Amino acid sequence: MLRYRVESTDALKRLRTDKDGVVSFEYVMVAACVVGAVSAAFGTSAGGAAATTLTSGISTISAAISTAVGS
Repeated sequence: MLRYRVESTDALKRLRTDKDGVVSFEYVMVAACVVGAVSAAFGTSAGGAAATTLTSGISTISAAISTAVGS
């Protein structure tokens, strides 16, 4: 267990001194913003605006296929 603590501490020290770590952190921030935007668009529950539109569209397509097939 001590080995993992030492390794993680060393990794954090390298991250602080390495300027490439800043770029990695920026990518993490961009990814978090993308996740937030997708959550806002699709909703975290079944009631999001995009989810409602997609469900309505799929229902319309299913009804059209059922009518075309005749079942």
